[in-house]
Amino acid sequence: MEHNLDTIDRKILKILQRDATTSVDDISEEVALSRNACWRRIKMMEAAGVIKGRVALVDHAAVGCPLSVMVLIRTNAHDAAWMAKFQTALAAMPEVVGAYRMTGELDYVLRVRVADVPAYDTFYKRLTSRISVSDISASFVMEEIKDTTAVPL
Repeated sequence: MEHNLDTIDRKILKILQRDATTSVDDISEEVALSRNACWRRIKMMEAAGVIKGRVALVDHAAVGCPLSVMVLIRTNAHDAAWMAKFQTALAAMPEVVGAYRMTGELDYVLRVRVADVPAYDTFYKRLTSRISVSDISASFVMEEIKDTTAVPL
């Protein structure tokens, strides 16, 4: 659901996407708004769900998960029971950092973070023991050219 955001709201969001630790004083100065008005706008966007949370972005390699893998899944099962089992399996696997139901030839794409190929193999075995798929393949990311959490405003 899209919210009506004005120019100032969008400026505030751009600042917070760049650095969520930016103080309200600094944000208000950058958007030319009083501190209280700026704070109210941020709180309203949080209450409306426009701002879903604030997180720390962690360097993948520094914490032992340098390998990014795109897992491509096709399934013959599209019923609610399979979908619930699939979602439960993914929720229990912290290596899955993104999961997408697709149109076209693929049914699902998973973004997975692991330490190395053997760690991916372990993940693969756990996943396929929990859910049935008709086809699964993986593409290992050679270079991350762009990886951002920022939404274009």
